[in-house]
Amino acid sequence: MRKIKEILRLKWSCRLSHRQIARSCGVGRGTVCDYLSRARRAGLTWDQVVELDDGKLEGLLFPPAAPRDGRVKTLPEWSAVSTELRRKGVTLVLLWEEYRAEHQEGYEYSRFCDLYREWLGRLSLTMRQEHRAGEKMFVDYAGMTVGIVDPETGEVRPAQVFVAVLGASSYAYAEATWSQSLPDWIGSHVRAFEFFGGVTEIVVPDNLKSGVTKACRYEPDLNPTYQEMARHYGMAVIPARPRKPRDKAKVEAGVLLVERWVLACLRNRVFFSLAEANTEIWRLLDRLNSRPMRVLKKSRRELYEALDRPALKPLPDQRFEFAEWSKARVNIDYHVEVDGHYYSVSYRLVRKEVEVRLSARTVELLFASKRVAAHVRSFRRGHHTTVPEHMPPAHQADAEWTPERLVRWAREAGPSVATMVAEIMGSRPHPQQGFRPCLGLLRLGKHYGGARLEAACARALHIRSTSYKSVKSILEKKLDQQELPSPPRAKQVVEHSNIRGAEYYQ
Repeated sequence: MRKIKEILRLKWSCRLSHRQIARSCGVGRGTVCDYLSRARRAGLTWDQVVELDDGKLEGLLFPPAAPRDGRVKTLPEWSAVSTELRRKGVTLVLLWEEYRAEHQEGYEYSRFCDLYREWLGRLSLTMRQEHRAGEKMFVDYAGMTVGIVDPETGEVRPAQVFVAVLGASSYAYAEATWSQSLPDWIGSHVRAFEFFGGVTEIVVPDNLKSGVTKACRYEPDLNPTYQEMARHYGMAVIPARPRKPRDKAKVEAGVLLVERWVLACLRNRVFFSLAEANTEIWRLLDRLNSRPMRVLKKSRRELYEALDRPALKPLPDQRFEFAEWSKARVNIDYHVEVDGHYYSVSYRLVRKEVEVRLSARTVELLFASKRVAAHVRSFRRGHHTTVPEHMPPAHQADAEWTPERLVRWAREAGPSVATMVAEIMGSRPHPQQGFRPCLGLLRLGKHYGGARLEAACARALHIRSTSYKSVKSILEKKLDQQELPSPPRAKQVVEHSNIRGAEYYQ
């Protein structure tokens, strides 16, 4: 009422235009026109308005509408209105116009909105959030677990339950996985998208470490693999704010329903595999999605088919391939160690830090967000994968570490060390692949001393174990301080008339 009085004062006392009044009071020009029209219809003047209190002024400006011909106005189907509002582009104004076109004696727009808000107020708090169709998918893990019995040992291992819920229809997906680790987390997302038959615009997770490496209210840091999955599916990841459960109220309600209608029903069941448990979870989940909701009188499946399914973006042609990201530094032999294997990059990136993308089949190395090398993944630990183009040209012999420099250092350390270095360098397809073990020998010499290193190399050569690990083990166990075993004596050939020889048996 204060704002209405101010509008009337500015118009009748100050003689301002509608535009100026709207700017001064922070309302639209249409609102200014409506209030002035109501005041004129009520026959009010500014002197009269000054004398009226707020209650009387409201009664004069907004008199109750008298029903025409004594007929009761038809109420809209509010559950249908709520459902339609979740479609893209649908507004209350449009729905009100459609309502008035069907019921010409129906409510005006303002009363229509008031009645709808009153209906919303009778719903549960989680239903008050309006989610656009195909916009959001909420994901989280249930607090309850499913026990999986090992058929051989009888050990019961708890399986985690992943839950995903679509915002508009509350259509739910759930599955059991062994853990909440990154591979299971990403795999559950992929299977959820395939279950829904499409991709939402936004995924709202909790601040789980597998998805969010650093929780922040304004700029959370996502796991690189999670971010890569988002790019693959063309969607955005917007984590819920820390300690703000309302940001993911939809999945909180979905988790509660899954626990009550799915997991609680399985509390007395014994499962011997994840596949067996998931079969039962999906059967009960289908029943949950088909149950009519108490207020809306429709099932989640019906809402999904009407709202979310048409609005989801199509799945990409290829399924997302899980890959882990890490960082590594290029060694002086222009190789990067990844899971115990060594992969080459350009020699120009020596001592640079690169990003490693490790999938089940490939190893990709990136520098400054650009791919600089790609290799087929090898599971042979301690071996090298080298691309000839990555090697430095022959004229760059003045590099900081070269085979010649290593051999020269080995000769100065002792003959046994030089022989060991030569054996290591000669056993590799490329001499540069022997840099690491030779540098390891150099470090051992600094730690244990040159004399002990020479003795350890001599023992390793004696037992024909020419490797860095063998020399290191000899030094750690102080075997270099023991005398070398004498070589075995040659067998003496005895000649006797009773010894027939091999020719006798032919």
